[in-house]
Amino acid sequence: MLACLGTIAPLLWALYASLRSYDDTARNGYFSVAEELTLANYAEAWTRAELPRYYLNTLVVALPSVVLVLLLSSMAAFGAARLPRRLNLGLLMLFTAGNLLPQQVVVTPLHRLYLLTPVPGWVSDSGVLLDSRLGLVLIHVAFQSGFCVFVLSNFMKTIPREIGEAARVDGAGVWRRYWQVVLPLCRPALAALATLEFTWIYNDFLWALVLIQTGEKMPVTSALQNLRGAFFTDNNLVAAGALLVALPTLVVFFVLQRQFVGGLTLGATKG
Repeated sequence: MLACLGTIAPLLWALYASLRSYDDTARNGYFSVAEELTLANYAEAWTRAELPRYYLNTLVVALPSVVLVLLLSSMAAFGAARLPRRLNLGLLMLFTAGNLLPQQVVVTPLHRLYLLTPVPGWVSDSGVLLDSRLGLVLIHVAFQSGFCVFVLSNFMKTIPREIGEAARVDGAGVWRRYWQVVLPLCRPALAALATLEFTWIYNDFLWALVLIQTGEKMPVTSALQNLRGAFFTDNNLVAAGALLVALPTLVVFFVLQRQFVGGLTLGATKG
């Protein structure tokens, strides 16, 4: 109970602050009863931070990244789940090893690599992978695939082999067994991973800050900088902007809540 309260208290306080005007808090302090609650901060944050444009920038990166991560990870997990136990364990260790390495360690070499990788002009105005949305998609796919392969491979092991063998007897090839037999059975796990991956990629700021140089291509997590002045910052306005930025992740979670919980608890009662 205390842990839940400690987690949700900052969110509730940000909501309370976002509904107060700057004059109110400047006159009475933040730890005071509000004289008036208003939605004016949300309207100003929406227009001043140019949130619609930044939302679009984030979705252009997040949605393809989630789809590619789940597609490629499910393919790798399908193959890994069918390997002998020793080979399967070694392959999963290889995939998860990348997640143990702090991302900050590879910032400098990756920045240099992107700077030396040429791409067509329609991919990036700079002519290299640096400062392109494709570069962000690729780095998210690379770093998120290890975790997804680990989860999906263990999930696929719970699917009886007899199902795949029956499809093989009926003439189904490897691709058909993967796409039409195994993958539909993995929907709960895929929904849970889709929720997590979208949240993680949506909230990313490090790679966008390192790999994107043009302000117009930055994700929504950088939009809050538009609400900060050089000599003055309205914290009530920033709180409203922060809540607006976090809103899409809440929507995704509530939409996929049933599948998310089902994917996490499926198999928990199996002996």
